Amino acid sequence: MNVSCIGLGKICFLVSLLLCAALVLFIPWSQRGLSPQHSTLPCNSTRCHHEFLELKLQQTDATLLAGHQTAGLIKRRESSSGQVKQTRGTRKENQYLFKEMLHLQDLFIAVKTTKKYHKSRLDLLMQTWISRAKEQTFIFTDWEDQELRKKAATQMVNTNCSSVHTRQALCCKMAVEYDKFVLSDKKWFCHLDDDNYLNLHALLKLLSAFSHSTDVYVGRPSLDHPVETVDRVKGDGMASLKFWFATGGAGFCISRGLALKMSPWASMGNFISTAEKVRLPDDCTIGYIIEGMLEVKMQHSNLFHSHLENLQRLPPESLLNQVTLSYGGTENKWNVVKVNGAFSLEQDPTRFKSVHCLLYPDTNWCPYHEVQSINKTSPSR
Repeated sequence: MNVSCIGLGKICFLVSLLLCAALVLFIPWSQRGLSPQHSTLPCNSTRCHHEFLELKLQQTDATLLAGHQTAGLIKRRESSSGQVKQTRGTRKENQYLFKEMLHLQDLFIAVKTTKKYHKSRLDLLMQTWISRAKEQTFIFTDWEDQELRKKAATQMVNTNCSSVHTRQALCCKMAVEYDKFVLSDKKWFCHLDDDNYLNLHALLKLLSAFSHSTDVYVGRPSLDHPVETVDRVKGDGMASLKFWFATGGAGFCISRGLALKMSPWASMGNFISTAEKVRLPDDCTIGYIIEGMLEVKMQHSNLFHSHLENLQRLPPESLLNQVTLSYGGTENKWNVVKVNGAFSLEQDPTRFKSVHCLLYPDTNWCPYHEVQSINKTSPSR
């Protein structure tokens, strides 16, 4: 009886060993077809941060590639049209980009304003182009305006920055704009001032020429030469650094792929500290990070316009192809675009309403809309 029990125990032991061996062999085989899971890097160093961003960009590129296998390829620049050009070569001279099917919902449009311009400037923008892109436009201001809150709801962002027009206040707002964009799922970040008219059709056409997962920084340079400053971030404070920057007064756009790479110098308050180190305003600091730190060349475009240029020189026949327009304000009332619109200069001193009605004649307050309505309701003879 004892011998039988001992034999039975040996048999059970051998069976259990065989089951364990089979289980050990089965687990790796079953996981062979699974994709590896990437976790957040367990460190906060710059190296780890860059590795994490590179991983995110690779995933974005893979998604874009899968969705555009049959799409046509175009070059980065559009020198033939004169709309976008590069002043210098890049590390990827022969890089080809996918032409994306871009939609309004892919855009994150940031409008920077301040308390004193809520009435005189913002009301006009909300009546015109913002009315066509309410969900894509975010208004960044420095005051909790209840009336504006009712109109814009959550699209109004109180930055709690100072309303004084200083470098620190401007950089504070830009930092909030950047962080809010990164947290969104939008493909493009576009910054505007509160005296810009944005032509949404022209903007989509321009950005569709690029891939949002590549490094794209497009806008109008404020100067005819690059800025030269002391490199206090990457160098020892002795060497100089030259870079171009897009003037914020005309508006500029940054692809999501490039924006993610800017994170070490721009996210979570780093933008303010970077601006303080180089002692430059917000739009200059953007150019410093992109061209100086990341060595990505700005795409120069003549489709963006600010109040600093002579707007009357713009050919009237080209107005509807421009991405942004502006006006001179009270100090330069004459500096507006020439447009034969439905409103007189007294009725429309900025000419924004006239341009808007040419782009969107179906707007209910446009005279063209009233004429069309009359023609539709009048009895036929």
